Amino acid sequence: MAQQQLQYAKDQPAGFKNRVENIAIVGVGGRIGKHLTEALLKTGKHKITALTRPESTTKPADGLVVRKVDYNDPAALVDALRGKDVLIITMAVMAPKEVQSNLINAAAEAGVAWVMPNEYGIDKTNASLAKDVLIAEPLIKTCEYIESLGLSWIGLTCGFWYEFSLAGEECRYGFDFTTKTVTFFDEGTTKINTSTWNQCGRAVASLFSLKVLPEDAHDTSPSLSRFRNKSVYISSFLVSQRDMLASVLRVTSAGDDDWTIKHENTQERYKKAVEDMQKGEMSGFVRLLYTRVFYRDGGGDYESAKGTANTLLGLPGEDLDEATRRAVEMAESGEPV
Repeated sequence: MAQQQLQYAKDQPAGFKNRVENIAIVGVGGRIGKHLTEALLKTGKHKITALTRPESTTKPADGLVVRKVDYNDPAALVDALRGKDVLIITMAVMAPKEVQSNLINAAAEAGVAWVMPNEYGIDKTNASLAKDVLIAEPLIKTCEYIESLGLSWIGLTCGFWYEFSLAGEECRYGFDFTTKTVTFFDEGTTKINTSTWNQCGRAVASLFSLKVLPEDAHDTSPSLSRFRNKSVYISSFLVSQRDMLASVLRVTSAGDDDWTIKHENTQERYKKAVEDMQKGEMSGFVRLLYTRVFYRDGGGDYESAKGTANTLLGLPGEDLDEATRRAVEMAESGEPV
C-alpha cells in the first residue's frame, strides 16, 4: 500500500526524488487520452508507459513504452504498474466500472502514489449539479476509495470539451451543422466553462511537472501536493451559446440569416432528457448532462465561484475562433464525434 508523503521534501528519507518520473496511462488512443499523452511526452520530463489491452491496435507515439495487459488480471496489472509514480485513467464513460476498480487496486498494491481517475468534466463538488447529472456520486465514491487505499488522487475539472461538444449533435451544445440550426437553452446567454483538448493536455503535463512537495516551510512555490485529493480547475473559455454562434458565424463567414435559431426551456429539456434516458436512449443521457450545466444557477460556471489554476499551471489564453474553426472542420469532415 502506498504511504502518504511527509509535508516537506527536506524531511524525506535518503533517495527521495521530489518529482514525478514514471507515469502510466490507460486509454492513450482515446479522445482525451491521446492529448494528455502527447502533452506529457512533449515535456521530455517523464517516462510514459501506455497500458493497453492485448488486442489493442493503437499505434504508439514515439517515445511511448507500451505494456499490453489484461485489465482483469490483477497480478499482470500490478506488475505493469510497479515502479510508477502516477496512474492516469482515461476511458469511455460507458466502460465497465470494474476496470477502473481493478486498476486502482493494482496501483495500491504496486505502490503507485498518485491516481488521476477517469473524470474530466463537471464540477463534482457542486452539490445541486452533482445530484442532477447522476455521474458525480460515483466519481466522489471512487475518490474516497482511492484515499481509503492510502493513495492520493487529483481530478481534472475542465468543463465539457469545446470542439467535441460544439461539433457534435444537437444533444450537446445545441448545434446541428448539417441543418445549420442551433437550439438555445432558454435565451442562450448562460455562460459555462469549457476547455479544448489541447488545454487539458497542457494542464496535466504542467501539473505533473511540478515538484511533489515544498522544499521546506518557507517554500511557497507550486507543488503537486497542493492538489492532493482535490480537483484542479482549468478552462479555455467562459462562454454562452450565443458567444459560440457568433464565433461560428465569424469562422464560416456566414450571416445571421444563414442559421436557424430555436429556443427550448432548460428545465423542460432536462426533464424530457431524463424520460428518454429511462427509456434506454443514450442521447437522453447526453442531453441530460449538457442541459444541466446551462441552468442559470451557475453550475456550469465554476470559474466565477472557485477560480482556475490556469495561471499557476502557466496555461495560455486561447483564441475562441481558432477552437471553433477546429470544431467546424470536425463537423464537416463526416467523421463521428
